[in-house]
Amino acid sequence: MASACFRRVLRLRKRCRNMDFDVNGRLDFAEPEAIRAEQTRLLNAHLEYCRANSPYYRRILSERPDRPVTLETLAELPLTGKSDFAAHNNEFLAVPPEEIADISFTSGTTGKPCRICYTASDLNRLGYNDAKGFLAAGIRPGDRVLLTCTVDRCFIAGLAYYSGVIKMGAAAIRNGLNTLESHAEIMRLSHPEAIVGVPSFLAKLGEYLVSTGYDCSSVRTLVCIGEPLRDRSLSLTPLGRKLERFFPGAAHSTYASSEIVTSFTECSARAGGHPPADLAVVEIVDPDGHPLPPGKVGEVVVTPLRVTGMPLIRFRTGDVSFLIPEEHCACGRNTRRLGPILGRKAQMLKIRGTTLFPNSFFTVLDSLEDVADYYMEVSGSALSDEARVFAAVRDPGCTAQFISEQLYKRIRIHVPVEIIPLETARAKISRQSRKPVRFFDFRTP
Repeated sequence: MASACFRRVLRLRKRCRNMDFDVNGRLDFAEPEAIRAEQTRLLNAHLEYCRANSPYYRRILSERPDRPVTLETLAELPLTGKSDFAAHNNEFLAVPPEEIADISFTSGTTGKPCRICYTASDLNRLGYNDAKGFLAAGIRPGDRVLLTCTVDRCFIAGLAYYSGVIKMGAAAIRNGLNTLESHAEIMRLSHPEAIVGVPSFLAKLGEYLVSTGYDCSSVRTLVCIGEPLRDRSLSLTPLGRKLERFFPGAAHSTYASSEIVTSFTECSARAGGHPPADLAVVEIVDPDGHPLPPGKVGEVVVTPLRVTGMPLIRFRTGDVSFLIPEEHCACGRNTRRLGPILGRKAQMLKIRGTTLFPNSFFTVLDSLEDVADYYMEVSGSALSDEARVFAAVRDPGCTAQFISEQLYKRIRIHVPVEIIPLETARAKISRQSRKPVRFFDFRTP
């Protein structure tokens, strides 16, 4: 019996290592019924793999019937939180040590960094995932793609972007986290058709390029990471509109996390991010973990398919968004689309009876031309939060009182504002994480 079980585990691992990927995305353009059927097949193969290889899920699912699930009955399985992943990290490893090809860590933006192990198969999947996203956003084989994010420092997303560019037949320019002057010089030498980076930085880059007389028209596509470009209605935020001034029609949002190893990238329609149909099952859940219908706002839950190193089932990302109600997209894809990230559950604020997310403040600050950079600090207890905004300005006429008034006009809440030097703001924003951090939480439970 034990020998038969061992052979079954080996077969499952071999099957996962030899996965075929559909780089051209034919499944994404199939009829919804065909997509659901293939996702159901892949989901059940994923659950079988988790039961056989993951100590965590073998334990968690031991008392549940081992029978096929549908996309609807998936909700009967338990959710996996970030706290579970951190507390039982070793138990999530589903392969022997010799099959680990890369060890990375989460960014630690909202907590302690957590280890994630990837197999060679996972890295292949990673490149495939981003190749599909880049193709959907309009990057073409043969394009030159400037990467303005780090590929080192255990940042799996940087490796994903690089791998995706290579896999789709484009050329990567790995200038990484560098100065505006350095990127401008690289662009003058190479004339890239696409850029990958954080949108607030890309807006500064566009502004700098225009001020130096550089023609940005060669850039057809921006793949924007880490910060949302759209609001609840899918309209561009002030940051998105700023990018449009320098790179008209180029900006595409994308959403991902290190744990789910899957990205949701906007297509040419720029109306929500498409997950590759063969790589993820996406849910939106309410505070009690119950699935919500398309259009309703809740927490993003992802079951990433075809992962072998640290597979997950119903992973709670902690991010808040919604599914676009319409299945059919103008680009021709029939995969579910994820709306913009509206905030993080852990960062939800309750200020004098009003509940909102930091993005509400950031949207206003991004709309003020004379605000060069900013961040927010929050303190208080579980009953009420106290927020303070720190802003660096280009013009002394943009006073703390003026910024506070603009915030009140838009969100109807008075918050203290302090003007600080630009160097102080940027040092704080870039000090603690690989991504810009504008929210600092000092609240007590």
